[in-house]
Amino acid sequence: MTVQALTKYLKRKFDLDPHLQDVYVKGEISNFKRHSSGHMYFTLKDEKARIAAVMFSQSARSLKFLPENGMNVLVRGEVTVYEPSGQYQIYVKEMEPDGIGALYVAFEQLKEKLEKEGLFRKDLKKPIPSYPKTVGVITSPTGAAIRDIITTIQRRYPIARIVVYPALVQGTQAASSVAAMIKKANERKEADVLIVGRGGGSIEELWAFNEEIVARAIFASEIPIISAVGHETDTTIADFVADLRAPTPTGAAELAVPHIAELMERIQNRKIRMTKSIREKIQQGKIKLNHLERSYAFRYPKKLYHQKVENLDRLLERSNQLMKRRMNLESEKLQSFVRRLELQSPDIILKNAREKFTDQEKRLKRAVTLLYRDKQRELTRILKTLDALSPLKIMDRGYSLVYSEKGTLIKSVSAVEEGEKVTISLYDGELSAQVMERKENRDHGGKENFKL
Repeated sequence: MTVQALTKYLKRKFDLDPHLQDVYVKGEISNFKRHSSGHMYFTLKDEKARIAAVMFSQSARSLKFLPENGMNVLVRGEVTVYEPSGQYQIYVKEMEPDGIGALYVAFEQLKEKLEKEGLFRKDLKKPIPSYPKTVGVITSPTGAAIRDIITTIQRRYPIARIVVYPALVQGTQAASSVAAMIKKANERKEADVLIVGRGGGSIEELWAFNEEIVARAIFASEIPIISAVGHETDTTIADFVADLRAPTPTGAAELAVPHIAELMERIQNRKIRMTKSIREKIQQGKIKLNHLERSYAFRYPKKLYHQKVENLDRLLERSNQLMKRRMNLESEKLQSFVRRLELQSPDIILKNAREKFTDQEKRLKRAVTLLYRDKQRELTRILKTLDALSPLKIMDRGYSLVYSEKGTLIKSVSAVEEGEKVTISLYDGELSAQVMERKENRDHGGKENFKL
């Protein structure tokens, strides 16, 4: 049998199998491409197998969402064989979302984790040097990306040195290989900027740049890093952590180095501006010099000198007048201060104080004398009054005073008891006596008399 005959036979078997004409399959979309005609080509896969899938534009127009890589979907279609390649595939008629793929979930989870840790912060990103001497490139040495980068740098900035750090960019060992090359470039410290990336591919092929080890190596790098992974629509974790993201490897080379033609043009423009500026300054200097040469000072220096001498004389005369006025004013102030100082002299103050003291002393003596006389006259009057009221005067006429043993004056017979001792005070002495009898005197308001 020919290959064509065998392929047709297999296709007929597929087409006649009723189980393959209307099947439901779920899996993860990979390698998704949308043709300009509207047809969609992608791979539907799970953990252990994959199948090519096609959704023609007539069926794709009924979709209410846009399929993407990493999306889990449920499709309905028919399985057949594509004769030119001999590959079996499914023609999708209907599609609906069935969650997202495992790789997409891992991508989102790692992105959220690193973002919380601050690995994406813009204020921590290092500036890309404007004129790097050495550009380091971490990628596969055999891929198309390295050729594009080298060609672009040599075309734009041929004076830059290019150092390639070969690394695996696809497969299970790719992430550790890229991280090791970043570390090695930092240890060697020969590059001013690093380009890390590779060409386009499926999400599985680009997955090394979504690994945490690569993200942390980029963040820890002391050399600024430009990420250049895949095409413009491809976004990886490395793009978020890098100091600058380029849409393609060629774009990364353009961002890493300036264009030498633009630099030469800029230098030429500055040279022209500088020459123009110097000429303008020389011209201005010549104008100033000519103006000075034609000025009055250079043409008639003696006249200018004589004018200055006259001005000096006037100023000296004015200065002398002002000095004399100032001296007169200061002299008047000094005399005023002297007069005020004389009035405040200690001798004058002491003399005035002595006169004041003598006057007050005389006034005090006069006041004391008058007060003494008034008090003496008042004392004499009081003594006369006391003498007139004194009991002793009464006693001179034959009266006496009787005191108890306690020394109190006895005014009534009821104040003593019979047999009690009393003292009788006369005008010329005292008598000690004892009460023998008390006798009431009815003529004196019922009061009693006592007999000694």
